[in-house]
Amino acid sequence: MFLLSVALLSLLPFPWGSAEPAVSERWHAWPVTRVFPAALAGASPSGARVTYLLAGVAPEAPCRVALQPAAAAMLPRCLTALRATYTDSTQTFVVTVGVAVLDGPTPPVRAGGRPPTVRPVAFPGGPAERFGEAQYVTGAVAASGGPYTVLTAAGYADGRPYQREGGTEPRLGAAATQLAQALHKALTR
Repeated sequence: MFLLSVALLSLLPFPWGSAEPAVSERWHAWPVTRVFPAALAGASPSGARVTYLLAGVAPEAPCRVALQPAAAAMLPRCLTALRATYTDSTQTFVVTVGVAVLDGPTPPVRAGGRPPTVRPVAFPGGPAERFGEAQYVTGAVAASGGPYTVLTAAGYADGRPYQREGGTEPRLGAAATQLAQALHKALTR
């Protein structure tokens, strides 16, 4: 009888151990390496393969600290923000990705061009060491009405500042968009 009971119990699904956390809990239930993987695949506008490599992860911060003021104002239900900076494999571009954790639905957020977004995070000793507010050239926003809005700020690894009349390199815009979409999709699917 005991063996039959054990055999029947083994057929029942148990919620502990193997269950995936709810989407709204992933930001703190997952290890940081899952929220911000060491490498992400992408493609240039011409279709060439690109790999984005993690330069560093910043400590969790209040939204008013991690986001530019206009972005924080557009996301009034933001509880906290996570940030990491990536570089492309050629170390030409740097992109800070911010995950805004919300306690309600995502409001519509403008994307494209140079939108209000996440504050760039520099990391000493590598291609992201000269990335800051002055170097932010373009960005992207990924949101789907769920508990996260992912914002990116992209610029050049050589530290050149933003110049309004210079236009945006298509590869830089592609990097900002691809990283926002990839990390949003990973958190919400």
